[in-house]
Amino acid sequence: MTTDATPEAPDAPPLVPLHCLLRAEAGPPRQAALPTGTPVWVLTRHADVRQALAHPDLGRASLYAPDAPPTVLTPNILDDPSSILNSDGPDHQAIRRTVQRAFTPRAIERWRPWVDGVVRELVDELAASGSPAEVVGALTKPLPVRVISRLMELEGLDTERLGYWSDHALSTTAYSAEEIRTAIAEFGAFGYRLVQERRKNPGDDLVSSLVLAADRTGGMTEEQITSLTIGLVIAGHETTMTSFGNALVYLLDPERTAQAGQAAQAGQPESAGAWQRIGADPAAAAAATEQILRTVPLGDRTTAPGQLRRATADLEIGGVTIPAGAIVAADTTAANADPQVYPPGPLDLFAPLGTPSLTFGAGPHHCLGAWLARMELELGLHHLARALPELRLATPVDRIEWRTGLLTRSPLRLEVAW
Repeated sequence: MTTDATPEAPDAPPLVPLHCLLRAEAGPPRQAALPTGTPVWVLTRHADVRQALAHPDLGRASLYAPDAPPTVLTPNILDDPSSILNSDGPDHQAIRRTVQRAFTPRAIERWRPWVDGVVRELVDELAASGSPAEVVGALTKPLPVRVISRLMELEGLDTERLGYWSDHALSTTAYSAEEIRTAIAEFGAFGYRLVQERRKNPGDDLVSSLVLAADRTGGMTEEQITSLTIGLVIAGHETTMTSFGNALVYLLDPERTAQAGQAAQAGQPESAGAWQRIGADPAAAAAATEQILRTVPLGDRTTAPGQLRRATADLEIGGVTIPAGAIVAADTTAANADPQVYPPGPLDLFAPLGTPSLTFGAGPHHCLGAWLARMELELGLHHLARALPELRLATPVDRIEWRTGLLTRSPLRLEVAW
């Protein structure tokens, strides 16, 4: 069942969990309309989507120009014009240079030992609680919250309040526009106080590093620093919580497992025992993480058919001329399943990706926290599968309660047993 009235399509595409059924097939650019009625060019092929995300004449800032058509029915935190997400060109590069050193693969790899420790601690607590157990509240939700709280030195943060702010900030239909604006304003006030406090009393945490770097370079306004701070708080836990919960539904779904066993007998790529292999081999867990991030979307396309950009000049994509001022939607979900790039048919969960997925975007707006999200999911799956190799879903997939009405979608609760 679901937590709002979002209709479910009757037939799910292959390899996608029941929660996410709205995936377009990769094909030439096509015209459609946003829920606001604004025309949009939808891109679904991998090459077209990657070109659009990296193209200098397709930007986010122009979505908020005075002459821009409406693109959303209700506000959300992604539509903050002061956000790094909604800046382009030199302005965006200046902000990104301020923060990107903290998010390089080498920098994040230094965090692996203590992220590993957080994962082990939570998995041990889950195993000690006994079977059955509810894994969202015990693992997939607290893991990223503990990690981002330690990185930003937010220990003692009211996690229920954080969840409240996050759900409102990423809302599509779950809350009214007034409720969303109020919650985002509260969250912004929290972020502003945090920035001021770390400026007066800097530490070794990520927020202090951002504030000091921004003050040193002088390239960011106070509003931008605050927006970036609260954006990192949300992104630091939302992506991992969503992908981890969805990954468990995918990997532990008994119907999919049975199909995998049949595929193995037929000599096709995916094999039975995938869960045990993830637990036995960290390299297998890393490979599976990449395939899951590519294959299992973070949410449905209920408010927009992709990542939105606006053309600042005439350009050509996929053999089609996109006129200046037009809105473009880059559908990374469809691009990640483009049969011209990724082999169709049964998924080889442990095959290396020949072409990087577009789950975290591409080009100048590629997600800063991508490597941290990968690390948390990889370690979470590995240690959970190692500790509980016989883990299984205790609730039928068609009775799972989902978080809906948000930009992301994942299990609200997920009962497991072993």
